[in-house]
Amino acid sequence: MSWSLRRRLALGLAGAGLAAGLALGLGFLAFVGGLARAERMPLGPSDGIVALTGGAQRIEDAMDLLAGGYGRRLLITGVNERTSRDEIARLNPGQQHLIACCVDLDYRARNTIGNAIEIRRWMRENGFRSVAVVTSNYHMPRTLVELDHALADGHRVVPHPVVSDVIDPDQWWRHPASARLLASEYAKFLVAWVRTRFETDPEHSSAAVLVSRGHPVKVVAEPLVR
Repeated sequence: MSWSLRRRLALGLAGAGLAAGLALGLGFLAFVGGLARAERMPLGPSDGIVALTGGAQRIEDAMDLLAGGYGRRLLITGVNERTSRDEIARLNPGQQHLIACCVDLDYRARNTIGNAIEIRRWMRENGFRSVAVVTSNYHMPRTLVELDHALADGHRVVPHPVVSDVIDPDQWWRHPASARLLASEYAKFLVAWVRTRFETDPEHSSAAVLVSRGHPVKVVAEPLVR
């Protein structure tokens, strides 16, 4: 290979790398720019409500939606094995009657793919066609990708993003921890988006097994505990 050809090849690779880096950077800015800045109540009720664990405020917001009549039942998915129904009731003392009658706990999901599988099974079990989804604003885009992949056409998903003072999307560059979290979530969102373009069903996903630490998906997502 001649020197001039090697030079053109190097310049081409450098240009492609620069273009890819620019696209990723612009995509990240669009991702951050699209995150919810304020919480808003849904415009109307859904059949059910689901809360993905990862922060106490998510469960509190989901309980408030249930108490407000925005869904008939609530699924809390990805609950830690050491967290009992009594513990959840203790943390939400004003909602104990709802926790006793209308809350389902999922201890099986270990990741967002598992959450989507559990939500689909729960909706099928209850005959639900619409669901309000409660999770953090930065986690919502990936959650919606996974749910869109898991649920059949005709299901309605209403996002209810939880906004925390800890993560400020408008000042993320001033806080290294926020920048790392948002960058990590953006990368996971891209991986989920690409993966779901090629998979036919999350329950047969090799990626689900991988991120579930080698456990089969049928073990990650099992029947609900009530």
